[in-house]
Amino acid sequence: MAFDFDPEVLSLASQPFWLSWPEGRHAPDFFARLAGGKGRLIDVRADNRVGDADAERFAQTARACSLIGWEYLRVGALGEVFGANLRWLAGYRHPRCLDPEVARRLCATDGPVGLYELADGLGRRMQVLPTLFHLLWTGVFAADLETELLSASTIVLQTGVADERRAAG
Repeated sequence: MAFDFDPEVLSLASQPFWLSWPEGRHAPDFFARLAGGKGRLIDVRADNRVGDADAERFAQTARACSLIGWEYLRVGALGEVFGANLRWLAGYRHPRCLDPEVARRLCATDGPVGLYELADGLGRRMQVLPTLFHLLWTGVFAADLETELLSASTIVLQTGVADERRAAG
């Protein structure tokens, strides 16, 4: 989900292939094609679950990636708050959640403002929030998603960046 949220990631494949070497083999968790054409191989494993054998497989995978010009990344679990906020916003990623007229009015606002204050200032909250959540997912608006759960008082602001790939769904 975090890779889906990352505007640099254009496409993602899970367990795309096996890497084999004389002492073992490994199926990385994900391959991401990045904007600009680069590749990124990703393993997902919490730090406290990486044993010596896993560490060696990850090191071999990192070496293989460096030989072919790909990035390698091992990540742990998402932070609890960030994960919860992403799960919420992911429910609004589909273009059906975007009302173009509401989006136009939201994008005409200035400065950082509270989530509900912004929504209430533009109409009925339940009509505005789906579009605002969609714009948060697509990166048109930003909020601190790592410190606190999204709430009425969450401060949101425009980024000035429209992510056309994600805005389109």
